[in-house]
Amino acid sequence: MRYRRVGDTELHISEIGFGCGGNAGLMVRGELRDQIRVVERALALGVTYFDNAPDYGDGRAEQNLGRALRELGVRQVINAQVADSPVTGSRVTNSTVTNSPVINSKVEIRAADLGDIAGHVVRSAEQSLTRLRIEHFDMFQVHNGPARSRPVPEGNAYRQLWLEDFLRPGGACDGIMRLKNAGKIRHAGFICRGDDADAVAALLDTGLFALINVPYTLLNPTAGLRKPAGLPAKDFGNVIEIAERRAASAAIYSPLAGGLLTDALLKGAPPHPLARGRDTASAATKLQRAQVARLAFLPDEGEGLAQVAYRFILSNAGVATVLGGFSAVEQVEELTAVSGRGPIAPDKMRRLEALWENNFEAELHPS
Repeated sequence: MRYRRVGDTELHISEIGFGCGGNAGLMVRGELRDQIRVVERALALGVTYFDNAPDYGDGRAEQNLGRALRELGVRQVINAQVADSPVTGSRVTNSTVTNSPVINSKVEIRAADLGDIAGHVVRSAEQSLTRLRIEHFDMFQVHNGPARSRPVPEGNAYRQLWLEDFLRPGGACDGIMRLKNAGKIRHAGFICRGDDADAVAALLDTGLFALINVPYTLLNPTAGLRKPAGLPAKDFGNVIEIAERRAASAAIYSPLAGGLLTDALLKGAPPHPLARGRDTASAATKLQRAQVARLAFLPDEGEGLAQVAYRFILSNAGVATVLGGFSAVEQVEELTAVSGRGPIAPDKMRRLEALWENNFEAELHPS
C-alpha cells in the first residue's frame, strides 16, 4: 500500500480508503463478525483511512466501525515516513504504517439547523465521537456542498448549503473552528456536488479546509479534467485541480459510479446481498451499462474493470485516496492490489478520451 499526504498537512493516508456508506452495506447492514473480518483484512493490507458519516444508517455505520476497531484493539494514531512518488508526483511512501486508523466523519446541516449552524456542527461532531468511542477526528467534513445562491429547500435534505451559511458568524466555518480549538478535530473538509466550482474555490480560499470529497470516474471525469465537449454530464469543474492549487487534496467517493464499473454488472450478475440494489430495468441504467460496455478495452490482462477505474483515479496527483465501498474481504483484496500499479497506458487513454468527446458513441482505435 502507498500513502499520500493530504494537502500541505502532516496527515498521510492510504491511497485506498474504506468507505462506510450504505451502497456497499457492510457497515450499515452487515453482521459484526463480518464487519470485523473485513476491517481486519483492510488494516492488514495497509488501509488506514476510514470515511464515515452520521447519515450512514442513521449512526449505525459509526457505531459499527467503532465497535469493530475496539474488538481489533487498534489505536487512533498514524506515523509514516514520507517520500516522493515517481508515478504520480504525489508525496507517498511504502513505509510500514502502524496498525491504526485515520478516521473521518461528517456533519449534515439541514433546514432545522440553520438557526444555530455552528452549534449544530459541534454537537454533531460530539455525537459522532461518542458513537465511534474515540477522542478526536483526524478529518471532519461538512456533508453539504457549497452553493453560491441560497438552495431551494427540499424537505429535510442536506445536499447543499449556501456559501453565506458557511462563512457568516455562527456558520459552518465557525463551528469547524470551535472544534479545532477544542482539539476535537485535526483537519476539515467538505463535499462537492457538481456545478459548484466557483463556490468550492471560495470555500477553499478560507484556508480552513484540506480535503474535498468528490466523484471522479471513467464515466464522468470532470472533477479532474476539463469537461469534454461531447459529454452531457454534470460538470464538477476540475475541482481537484482547484483544490491542489490551494494546498488541498481530494478523496474520491463512488469511484465505481454506484457499482456500474464492475465486471459483475456487465455480466448481469446480482450485486452482493449487502449492497444497495439498482433499478436495472430503468432507461438510465441501461444507457449507463451500454456506456460501460464500451470500456471493455481498458483493463490489462488479468485485471478487472473496477481495478482499472481505480488506476485511472490514482493517476491524478491531486487525489489523496479512493474511497472503496467494501461488502466482503474479496473486494478489499481486489482493490487494494491496485495501489502502486501506475496509470492507464497512453494509447488506451486516447481511446477513452475519444469516447468522452463523442458521448461514448465512437472511439479512436490505435494505429
